[in-house]
Amino acid sequence: MDLNLKNKVFIVTGGSKGIGEGITRAIHAEGGIVVIATRSEGAITEDILKELASTGPTCLAVYGDLQNIENCRSAVDRTVAEYGRIDGIVNNAGVNDGVGLEDGPEAFRKSIALNLFHYYDLVHFALPWLKKSKGAIVNVSSKVALTGQGGTSGYAAAKGAQLALTREWAAELLPFSIRVNAVLPAEVMTPLYRRWLDNTFADPDAKEREITAKIPLENRMTTKDEMAAMVAFLLSDRSSHTTGQFMSVDGGYLHLDRSLT
Repeated sequence: MDLNLKNKVFIVTGGSKGIGEGITRAIHAEGGIVVIATRSEGAITEDILKELASTGPTCLAVYGDLQNIENCRSAVDRTVAEYGRIDGIVNNAGVNDGVGLEDGPEAFRKSIALNLFHYYDLVHFALPWLKKSKGAIVNVSSKVALTGQGGTSGYAAAKGAQLALTREWAAELLPFSIRVNAVLPAEVMTPLYRRWLDNTFADPDAKEREITAKIPLENRMTTKDEMAAMVAFLLSDRSSHTTGQFMSVDGGYLHLDRSLT
């Protein structure tokens, strides 16, 4: 299916690693142009840009910590200066920093800032351009927003707020035909997830088997490419009447009866 993304321009935060990298590659494979907004300046991002340029449209990286409001503004300004348009935003950057109830108010506030504020800031600055293109927004949230996890108050609160903003923006932007949806990863194998397993457990392979045994469909983790395919679809006009939705790409982890595992 042609998603009609050719030559359209999308900002993807955290677009050079993990799920974000998968999203970048999925958009590019459809002929779209990606602006990677990231603080990961270095070989990883530059190598991805070179690889993409060899197989399709040239993409761009804008470096800076998105917790700084001016870096969000700069990402939008650089995109418009280079390409003259913005067709979509993928809010993806963030990290489960494990800030729980015992860590205190200051740590909680920092965790919220790390995972939430730049979602709003980037869309705010991009809004005039999204109105012109009748663009789309996809917020990458987490199943933790709906299930809880324990020991991660900041991340859970931020992810829940992302879902609230998804519905709020979908309502606010109806007059401009801007669609807003969210995807909720559950257990997705990324380099960060791999490091967590390897650095936390004496037998990481056993822990991985324990986790995947609880995933109903095929008892395996979701891949970043499977997450990315959903995001690319939601950005495209093939999902032209879909807005305000929370899409779980998780092999039934969130919604199916645990007895199935």
